[in-house]
Amino acid sequence: MAEYLKAGILPVMALWLAGPTLAQTATPPGAVAEFYKGKTITMTIGFPPGGEYDIHGRLVARFIGRHIPGNPQVIVTTMTGAGGITATNYLYNVAAKDGTQLGVVANGVATAQAIGTKGLAFDGNKFNWIGALVPTTEALAMWHTSGAKSLRDVQEKEFVIGASGRGAGSFIMPTAMNEMFGAKFKIVSGYRGGADLNVAMERGETQGRSNSWTSWKTTKSAWLKDKMITIIAYAGPEAKDLTGAVHLNKEAKTAEDRDLLDLVFSGAGLGRPIVATPGIPAERVAALRAGFDAVLADAEFQADAKKARVELMPIRGVDMQKNVARALAAPPALVARAKRLME
Repeated sequence: MAEYLKAGILPVMALWLAGPTLAQTATPPGAVAEFYKGKTITMTIGFPPGGEYDIHGRLVARFIGRHIPGNPQVIVTTMTGAGGITATNYLYNVAAKDGTQLGVVANGVATAQAIGTKGLAFDGNKFNWIGALVPTTEALAMWHTSGAKSLRDVQEKEFVIGASGRGAGSFIMPTAMNEMFGAKFKIVSGYRGGADLNVAMERGETQGRSNSWTSWKTTKSAWLKDKMITIIAYAGPEAKDLTGAVHLNKEAKTAEDRDLLDLVFSGAGLGRPIVATPGIPAERVAALRAGFDAVLADAEFQADAKKARVELMPIRGVDMQKNVARALAAPPALVARAKRLME
């Protein structure tokens, strides 16, 4: 728990289970209900179907409409490209700014913005961060035929690793391991998302990939059980159930290196983030955040999450907003190191 508090993440499931929150019991402003009555909210997911971003987004979309004043319909669309950056740019520049557009964006967008990654056309501070279901721990897995079982193995021999865009964890993790821990990964980027990355391993195009630990457990539990993949290293919050893998944050040799890892993997505190577009009236932002909070207390939602093997340790939008601001305010020297690492 200490790791989450250090990262600025406030786990609130215990509060929801203990009883109604203020967000749940407060009477919603009539103007908000009047606005949303008869409206449709579109949730744009920046990643292909079947992965953790998609699973989390669709799960929340099924329930959040019933917990927003006026009970709007919620539909889901997919917009892939550039590791989620295409959808993020769309949400910031094109999508409606009235509270009828939500999105699921890459959790690395703040870090990518901090280092000035090309192709970004947004300011993460101006998004309205709504919530996420669980923090992420980035875990690099090697396919069983690769022969790699440990950090030492990938330090001694070159292995091909698949990745999506440069702002995504699938790219950042192997890059950090190359630059900071002497791994010899050859990184092949440009895959659309997790499903394509998994297929690439199965076909032998690549020998490994990075993914969140919760996603491995949710979407590929059979692979873990059958030892089709081996997790050799991870970064972000410590995972008590991830044994036998090197925790890079602990393996770092200096305080400066640990600070660098904290910045590079700042997305851990954003989970699979749900955002609303900039410029929305404050009372609608509050209603969307309260709606997300109420979803987590919804017994039917909890049952569906359990069925889908989705872990719940929710992150509130206000805390996500602080995490983004912290990453974007990182010292220039640290940003320069992250930039060299990630580009």
